[in-house]
Amino acid sequence: MKCKCVIISAPSGAGKTTIVKQLLGKGLDLEFSVSATNRKPRGSESHGKEYYFISAVDFKKRIKNGEFVEWQEVYTENFYGTLKMEIERIWSHKKHPIFDVDAKGGINLKRIFGPLSISIFIMPPSIRELEKRLLSRGTDNPEKVQIRLNKAMEEMRLADQFDYIILNDSLEEATEEACSIVSSFLRK
Repeated sequence: MKCKCVIISAPSGAGKTTIVKQLLGKGLDLEFSVSATNRKPRGSESHGKEYYFISAVDFKKRIKNGEFVEWQEVYTENFYGTLKMEIERIWSHKKHPIFDVDAKGGINLKRIFGPLSISIFIMPPSIRELEKRLLSRGTDNPEKVQIRLNKAMEEMRLADQFDYIILNDSLEEATEEACSIVSSFLRK
């Protein structure tokens, strides 16, 4: 089996994590690529499951040592990245990594993995709907929601750099479309 990569990107609140979870349950030999971050865990998040939670000092040391495939400073002093060891771990299991990353991370991963990867951008139906979704989560104050919306507008301008754009105005339909695209790519 030739190992490939599936890259799913979207603004926060657009549904990418839900779609990734659905894809993982479809029997496609996918394994979730756990990103590293220096932010604090939210809610029930745990180290090694949703993220590798590391200190800012350790994150910067790993950058300097070349341990990341890609990394971004997503918000000021808030880093996210994909560790090389994570990709190697997944490929050693003969699985395809599936990434749940921001748009810039997705573009970088596509550039790095080229034809061995497929990139999908999950587009929210509108900024207004995205704001409603973010507010309904109840995890961020209004100021943080506004920061996320500003970033979302930046990310949406990058959508045309992805192989596919899926409009998520129906989670069921968006998941079906993503599954069809990913299944076809992995069969090639």
